[in-house]
Formats: sequence, C-alpha cells, structure tokens
Amino acid sequence: MELHEALDQLSEIRLHVARSESFRGYRSATAAFSGLVAIAAAAVQTVVAPDPAADPREYLLLWVAAAILSVAVTGVEMVVRCLRAASPTAVRMTWLAVEQFLPCTIAGAVLTFVVALRAPQSVWLLPGLWSILFSLGLFASSRLLPRQVIWVGLYYLACGALTLAVAPGATAFSPWVMGSTFGGGQFLAAMVLYLKLERNHGGQ
Repeated sequence: MELHEALDQLSEIRLHVARSESFRGYRSATAAFSGLVAIAAAAVQTVVAPDPAADPREYLLLWVAAAILSVAVTGVEMVVRCLRAASPTAVRMTWLAVEQFLPCTIAGAVLTFVVALRAPQSVWLLPGLWSILFSLGLFASSRLLPRQVIWVGLYYLACGALTLAVAPGATAFSPWVMGSTFGGGQFLAAMVLYLKLERNHGGQ
C-alpha cells in the first residue's frame, strides 16, 4: 500500500515538474509554416471559392484543408521531436500540450460540421468563431509556453470579436479576414517561440 502511495506521489511530482517547464515541441518554423498556409489559402480563395456567400462549400473545403495541413505538420514535428528526445518527460510534456489544445480543435470541428450541415446561412460566423476558439486553445496552453503567448491569444480573440462585430454577412468571407487573422497570428506565435525558446537555446 505504501509503495502504491509513493508511486502515486512520484507521478504527481513529475506531472507538476512537467507543467512548470516550457514545452519545446512547438517550433517557430512550424508556426511560420502555418502562417504561410493561411496566406496561401487567402491568395487562392478567389479562384477556388469565387462566391462563398452564395455557395460556401468550396470556402469551407479550402480552409478546412488548410487547417488539416497545418495540424498535420505540427503533429509530425511534435512526434519526431518526442521520439528523438527519448525522454519520459518529453513524452509527458507532449501529451500535456495535446490535452491542453485538443478541446478547442474538437469544438471547432464539431461547430463547423453542424453549421455547414444545419445552418449554411450562418457560415459567415465561422471565421470569427474559429479565431475565438483558437484563442481559447492558446490561453489553455499558456502554462506550458512562454507567458508572451498570452498576447498571441489576445490577438486571435480580438480578431475574432472584430470579425463578428464589423464584418457581418458576406464581408466575413473576404480572403484576408482569414489571411490576416491566422497568417498574422501564426507569424506572431513564431516570433514569440523563436525569441523566448529557441534563440538562446540553440534551437533545442
């Protein structure tokens, strides 16, 4: 019994230590890549989705594909770094990071599916709601990341609120609503990660 209690306490101590450290699985290059994906998607939107207000299907496919690509690249980067580290702490930190951000990702996917299926006339709300949900994920992850990430979360929150407030209806489908929100936000995140985690640590 005492052995089990000691093991439980040790596990709790390790978890506390992991949470007190900065997670290094998110990299500035990966964040910048996500920003480039958002800008590229904005640049081609007028070609692949010329009238999203009338038919939002191509618009949704474009931005969902951009999100999946960004998430996939980030996930691969995290897994590769975790395997290279070969450290139990690195594995725990990676799982903590996933647990912090996963709820907002699932919520965004469910929201997108429900709105597209049952309320297509409300698809214009999604760019603002996506941004707000992303900000919640950043706020939830802030304990594992440099404290300056809070400013990135505030940027996404402000962009989402402004989109809902001043870009109603068809205006919200402007390519650069998403391009400036997620392109700018990811480049800001890349800058924070580089300056606070990578510049003075040899990119470790």
